[in-house]
Amino acid sequence: MEIESFRALLTGQGRDLLAELREFTPSEELALATRLRRDHPADLVRAAFEQARLRQRARDKFGADADAMFFTPNGVEQATRRSVADWRARRFAGLGVKRLADLCCGIGGDAIALARAGVAVLAVDRDPLTCAVAEANAAALGLAELVEVRCADVFEVDTAGYDAVFTDPARRTSRGRVFDPEAYSPPLSWAIEAARRTPYGALKVAPGIPHELVPDGAEAEWVSDHGDVKEAVIWFGTGAAAPHRATLLPGDRTLAGGDLPDPEAGPVGRYLYEPDGAVIRAHMVAEVAAQVEGRLIDPMIAYVTSDRLVPTPFAHAFELTDVLPYNVKKLKALLRERKVGTVVIKKRGMSITPEELRRQLKPTGPNTATVILSRTDHGPLMMLGQPL
Repeated sequence: MEIESFRALLTGQGRDLLAELREFTPSEELALATRLRRDHPADLVRAAFEQARLRQRARDKFGADADAMFFTPNGVEQATRRSVADWRARRFAGLGVKRLADLCCGIGGDAIALARAGVAVLAVDRDPLTCAVAEANAAALGLAELVEVRCADVFEVDTAGYDAVFTDPARRTSRGRVFDPEAYSPPLSWAIEAARRTPYGALKVAPGIPHELVPDGAEAEWVSDHGDVKEAVIWFGTGAAAPHRATLLPGDRTLAGGDLPDPEAGPVGRYLYEPDGAVIRAHMVAEVAAQVEGRLIDPMIAYVTSDRLVPTPFAHAFELTDVLPYNVKKLKALLRERKVGTVVIKKRGMSITPEELRRQLKPTGPNTATVILSRTDHGPLMMLGQPL
């Protein structure tokens, strides 16, 4: 999208087109485009269709706000999900942050969340179109007074006088995802130094970042939303007593730790706990094991077992009915005997895929069961049970 085409969408004519295309479906596109081109410039109609498609894609991340916002293809893909941005904004506001520099702001997802939390934001990006979109989004949501958008290179921005810096480096190039943090734009080392220049700082990184790259004195937080790990953030200045944090959304449930030794492995008990992905990424399975008075079923597998049922928001619990050596024929016979037609398959440390196993099992019947497969020191196991 060219910036001129985008600015045309901000006119009354452009907004009217977007309103008309709000709920269009692909099957309607050809006939609808033909009709609209009779009264509107073809370039404007084309831009409106592209923006309408982007808004529909963005509803998953931004909910109802998406229908008022503007997007670029990269912006939809890379923007922070609203629930996660809101959580981070609440953390900043809780630290007393009043003025924040949002470096590499993209389409403004984080800036919007921060402004809603009462934080005045300098939103910086070097791409003119992206800046125009971010500015339009702040205005569309009634937050323009709290969001100043500046088109500049982040290396040239003076953050003196700000309470905090948040940096979301680009982790993709035209060739795909970047895995080396020093190949981020800007590099990890620069972003760390930028975060340390203000009382508080946060740096968004890939969830799979090696733990040894987290600087001493910083707090690393992994965030999941409805069980899916969405991001990791390195925080500075929080004074956290523990080096790691796992946060589960919705509900703002947070577990701090990272100092406990790995729990011992032992026999499978009556209950099996599957820690949330954020807990696993944060290397805090030991904290969950301590909560439930449990042990691992294998030193290298993130399944915790216990003879007690202890409620915890940081793991899904299953009551086991069978624990047997892995055998497809035996499993198929058990499911047939119990008239199980719906099988939820979970696995760790084993090469077979759930889809492949389900084809072999051919389950039929009215009942439901969960099958959990895992490698152990004593050979692969299959565990049958029900979620609690």
